[in-house]
Amino acid sequence: FQSWLVYSNNALLVFGMLYPAYYSYKAVKTKNVKEYVRWMMYWIVFALYTVTETITDLTVSWFPLYYELKIAFVIWLLSPYTRGASLIYRKFLHPLLSSKEREIDEYIVQAKERGYETMVNFGRQGLNLAATAAVTAAVKDFWLLSAVFLQST
Repeated sequence: FQSWLVYSNNALLVFGMLYPAYYSYKAVKTKNVKEYVRWMMYWIVFALYTVTETITDLTVSWFPLYYELKIAFVIWLLSPYTRGASLIYRKFLHPLLSSKEREIDEYIVQAKERGYETMVNFGRQGLNLAATAAVTAAVKDFWLLSAVFLQST
């Protein structure tokens, strides 16, 4: 089972990421808009697949032929004959994202603002902690040096 899992992961890496990455590069290099759009749709669908895969790997990986089905699905997404990624994008993802776009954008703005505020607070707390540690160490060193000095006199 372990070797099949490694084979499955390697196949998904090659077919799901390396092959599309190379053809995305080619589309950008040649400025072929049709191919560029095709690969952008693929990456959007693949991102959703990756999120879904994370959950399904934890819950249904025991299902017979689970890993084989994952490989077949990725190949179906990639195939120029089935145009699976384009089909999923056009029929499901584009309408869904279009209807929720405003809410998603607002959520992203809020998350960025909270992220910035959180980083500032962490930075402030870190500086306070460092300053407290430095003062504590200086006070301890002062008293230790004073004790040593007093004993030597």
